[in-house]
Amino acid sequence: MFSTVLIANRGEIALRVARACRELGIRTVAVYSTVDRDSAVVRFADEAVHIGPPAAKSSYLSVPAIIEAALQTGAQAVHPGYGFLSEDPDFAEICEANGIVFIGPPAHVMQQLGDKAVARALMAQAGLPVLPGSTDALASSAEAKELAQQVGYPVILKAVAGGGGRGMAVVEDADGLRLAYVETQAHARAVFGDDRLYLERFVQDARHVEVQVLCDRHGSVIHLGERDCSVQRRHQKLIEEAPAPELPTELREAMWAAAVRGAAAVGFVGAGTFEFVLTPDHEFYLMEINCRLQVEHPITELVTGVDIVREQIAIAAGLPLSVRQDEVRTRGVALECRVNAEDPARDFAPAPGLLTEFVPPGGPFVRIDTHAYPGWRVGPDYDSLLAKAAVWAPDREQAIVRMDRALEEFRVAGPGVRTTIGFLRETLAHPLFQTARHTTGLVAAMTEEQPAEEPPAPAAPVPAG
Repeated sequence: MFSTVLIANRGEIALRVARACRELGIRTVAVYSTVDRDSAVVRFADEAVHIGPPAAKSSYLSVPAIIEAALQTGAQAVHPGYGFLSEDPDFAEICEANGIVFIGPPAHVMQQLGDKAVARALMAQAGLPVLPGSTDALASSAEAKELAQQVGYPVILKAVAGGGGRGMAVVEDADGLRLAYVETQAHARAVFGDDRLYLERFVQDARHVEVQVLCDRHGSVIHLGERDCSVQRRHQKLIEEAPAPELPTELREAMWAAAVRGAAAVGFVGAGTFEFVLTPDHEFYLMEINCRLQVEHPITELVTGVDIVREQIAIAAGLPLSVRQDEVRTRGVALECRVNAEDPARDFAPAPGLLTEFVPPGGPFVRIDTHAYPGWRVGPDYDSLLAKAAVWAPDREQAIVRMDRALEEFRVAGPGVRTTIGFLRETLAHPLFQTARHTTGLVAAMTEEQPAEEPPAPAAPVPAG
């Protein structure tokens, strides 16, 4: 096992990783930007290193600064959390070149799966169902238009290097395709440094279901069941649930088998997620593969009892998985709500500020992952995630009631600070969610039912996952 691990991230996920390391007896090194000097993980870690100014490109995305911090502190491994450098194969290669273990899949696997067009082709070869669409990156908007006519509208344009819900555009008809292509390409170039796009059929009234996998270096590939992540706004998840409700057993098992088969086919190592779109007719298709820890991993931990972060670290250290597939058992139902510093009444605009009050809920079977505390300033430099509220209960009805109680109990206040708590409670109470008939269109339908009172503000920076 490692003696020292550097955590190349911030916020609640950095603290989550640090706690797992502490339980394993591993010394931790936190890195921080200037505005994060008083962050919870800096206070918790055994050592902390300043790596730059607030701008992410000069701090949490600065590979030289992070590598130098790891070398100076004697870190044997780097855990990237999610977002930032977590799916950057170049960073993984640089870690390896400097004798540092990257806690994640091998660089060549991330390179293949990070290119969404290549990943589609590889998974199709492995026998996984993929949506009709391009087999390679598109050469032009004219090619996109021709392919869209073959596939049938609506279609969705996606950045080849995209992730975290960014770099996507749904196109309803041929008239809007060219403009959508240009705008999505420009967005992809600005955010990912890669303007290549691909196209696939867009499934309306769909559900978003993902399967968690764990793979060690000894050939073991297992799944930890699935999660429903259909409650989204602008392709960003707001509420997640494990297991996915109202799935026939044979469909559930087919999705598990597909994820395991896909992971084995590419030599995946570590924790990963296979994301599927599920049609109203219960057909499922692969959307993408995430080569990192997911924001919503707590609910899988709650229903299986498997510590995914602990397994990640052990796998990177060369140890076998601590659990076999036949030992994985799912008990009860878990829900996770993302509490963001955003104002739903202003199109989920960022609502940063100084937290004068921050009192998370408690009680039985309630888990809060957060880095916030009274006196912490929520700034505009990073994503708006304040906390992840997760609950467990023996069944779905009790889980929803428990989550609503927990959210009601949550106290967050400060000048200018707004949160998504009220909107999350409205969503939990919506008849479609209550009866597990919701799709990825639920939030859009709700916001149409209750239009914003003020003009929409610019969209908030978004967390990965």
